[in-house]
Amino acid sequence: MSGFGRFAPSPSGDLHLGNLRTALLAWLFARSTGRGFRLRIEDLDRVKPGAAERQSADLAALGLDWEPPVVWQSQRLPLYEAAIAELTAAGRTYECFCTRKEIQQAVTAPHGPMGAYPGTCRELTDAERAAQRAAGRPAALRLRADITELVITDELLGSYRGAVDDLVLRRGDGSPAYNLAVVVDDADQGIDQVVRGDDLLASTPRQVYLATLLGLPIPQYAHVPLVLNTAGQRLAKRDGAVTLRDRIALGETPDQILNALATSLGYPTATTIAQLLTQFRPEQLPQEPWTLDPNGLLQPSSGP
Repeated sequence: MSGFGRFAPSPSGDLHLGNLRTALLAWLFARSTGRGFRLRIEDLDRVKPGAAERQSADLAALGLDWEPPVVWQSQRLPLYEAAIAELTAAGRTYECFCTRKEIQQAVTAPHGPMGAYPGTCRELTDAERAAQRAAGRPAALRLRADITELVITDELLGSYRGAVDDLVLRRGDGSPAYNLAVVVDDADQGIDQVVRGDDLLASTPRQVYLATLLGLPIPQYAHVPLVLNTAGQRLAKRDGAVTLRDRIALGETPDQILNALATSLGYPTATTIAQLLTQFRPEQLPQEPWTLDPNGLLQPSSGP
């Protein structure tokens, strides 16, 4: 077994069919390349009691398996702090007192990419930082980046040039930020293949840059199309019966749902997950999102 793929949901609620389709793809990519597969619970933000257990049960119901143990980010805080300490010792961090509203209203830094953090707090003096603390403003910790963009290679999408800015490493409430945690976790868990929704493509150059600074290996990335609702928007639980439990309540079985997901990926003849695995060819995956109407039968249609 060489390396691992992974699926890393946030336990904020049940997985919808878009999440399950991405999980299935991550599993297929990993297993078809002789990799192991790992499940990580990213519980640094919103946590709904029982959600992680239901998510695991739903994945298993579709036939997905993974190597133990299941990792919870909330149990790995010392790893994140060690990475922050390493960056701080290298002079790569600074405190930021900006509120989200202030950042949104700020002008992008000169020569920087649109929407990038403008570096408002980057060059504060010790006295200015002390004044901010005295005023009771919480301080996030940011990376002091020395580039503004980076080109990465995606297995499905090819070359992608994206923004790199002074991303947050530790939030104002003291919790590790997503971009730091995911980079540290992937390296620590031996994840060398990351398959996830293409809505996360823009964050990849930041993560690759951060991994490089920490001397960590860079995974192989593949960003896959999302599932959309009939209005062309990203599928959400508010769109109706879009979770596994919703569909089972309507009389469908996990096998039928798996077959619908397989059909949406271009494999209408796959009747089991084992058959789907033998047929799977990443280069043949649809390039367009899957549009789902949850009010009808689970019959996928291509295009937004």
